[in-house]
Amino acid sequence: MNDDPLGAKATRTAQCACGQLVVACKGDPEKVSACHCLECQRRTGSVFGIAAFYRIENTSPAGASSIYERIGDSGFAVTHHFCPHCGSTVYWYPARKAGFVAVAVGSFADPAFPAPEQMVYEHHCHHWLAK
Repeated sequence: MNDDPLGAKATRTAQCACGQLVVACKGDPEKVSACHCLECQRRTGSVFGIAAFYRIENTSPAGASSIYERIGDSGFAVTHHFCPHCGSTVYWYPARKAGFVAVAVGSFADPAFPAPEQMVYEHHCHHWLAK
């Protein structure tokens, strides 16, 4: 990631389905990761979740959120923030990656968003997905 002391980095905004819960993310994510764990499958209602990891200081959440905390397969807590109105998970704080916030890539609704650079928990990957 490029440092920009003048603050001229592009800002992307992720939001829930109803637009009430948003998080503005400055610059490019530090990492984009696709996760096939069973909890991400349940969280998204899809066969995997994709997260963009930003340093907390490069994000600005706004709007009301409900919180759900769970313990991940790693043994560390994950604190999910989702919209209390529409139920969309927009971002979460993974204790295993302190200082970072993970943002659901689908919440950006941007087909040009950077692709995942890693996949995790591939042993839970559905057999019909190409790896």
